[in-house]
Amino acid sequence: MLAELVFASDRALMLIGQREGDNQPPAAIMLSEANFGLYPMGNGLTRLETRFLGEPESVEKAKAKQGNKIEGEGAVELGLVTFAYENFDWDDEIRVMLEERASYSPDALTGMEANIRFAGPETMETKIFGRLTAWQNWIFQRPNSVGEQGALKLYGSGISPTYDRERV
Repeated sequence: MLAELVFASDRALMLIGQREGDNQPPAAIMLSEANFGLYPMGNGLTRLETRFLGEPESVEKAKAKQGNKIEGEGAVELGLVTFAYENFDWDDEIRVMLEERASYSPDALTGMEANIRFAGPETMETKIFGRLTAWQNWIFQRPNSVGEQGALKLYGSGISPTYDRERV
């Protein structure tokens, strides 16, 4: 069931092997029956079906691994996580990812989240909660977008926008 959190994310990272001096087993994902139908999204698909939209063979490959521990490299190969890093790269890659994410407007993150959550077949639920609410109300009406120092107001000017990070 915890794998659903991975599939709900736009990016998921795993450590290959173990941290130096750590006696814990390597990180692993284990898929269960819950990942293949118990929690359909608003589009009527599971998170895995949405993640592998148009790739039913990828869902079947993942299903074949149900009940098995899938470590970093295997999880990347199956498309279950975005990247897997060795211990010597882990700290730097996490730092770069966090710095990159911190540079995004909070409203851009909201829009990105809505795109991930409501991909796939359009339903009334996805139209209302995914498209209309996120894009029209949460993003294009906020000062981070249309205010004097907003991203849309300054787009193309060469001036970086100033974001109010307390609004989200």
